[in-house]
Amino acid sequence: MSRLRRVLACEAGYSLVELLQVTMILGVVLSGLTAVFVSAMNSQVDMNHRFTAQQEARVAVDKMRREIHCASDVSPTGTSSSISVTLPGQCPTAVAHAQTTVVYDTQLVSAGRYKLRRAGVRIADYVTTGAVFTYAPPEAGKRRTLRVQLPVNPRANQSGQTWRLVADIVLRNTDRL
Repeated sequence: MSRLRRVLACEAGYSLVELLQVTMILGVVLSGLTAVFVSAMNSQVDMNHRFTAQQEARVAVDKMRREIHCASDVSPTGTSSSISVTLPGQCPTAVAHAQTTVVYDTQLVSAGRYKLRRAGVRIADYVTTGAVFTYAPPEAGKRRTLRVQLPVNPRANQSGQTWRLVADIVLRNTDRL
């Protein structure tokens, strides 16, 4: 019996102060880990937005290239935010095998953000400038060329992280001068 009394009287355990200290240390460690995970998640979301915007720009220029290679004329000349592309009837995207005009333009979404459209349908987003088309009169012995410059940045307030896609598209269906 005396042995049982000694075991019950000598209960070894943790005091309330010790438990509070452990809880506070654990809280500090977990808050640090949480900050790291939140930062990593935000970086991943930002990277996905950038990748998506860049991929949309690549696909848009690829579609434009296929269509403009077949075009017989582009207007207006100079740098602009809108072009009209004249497609002859033999082009795959011409309507009912007749001469068709397609308009590519940029539309302001918000400050510093434009979307590139084909016939009113969005084909790329997060373009940072409106004047993306440059069409110059052809030089002697060369075919007509359209330059498309798409600066893309999902975060317009961070101009240092702008990705630029530049494409010179030749109108193969035109005469050399």
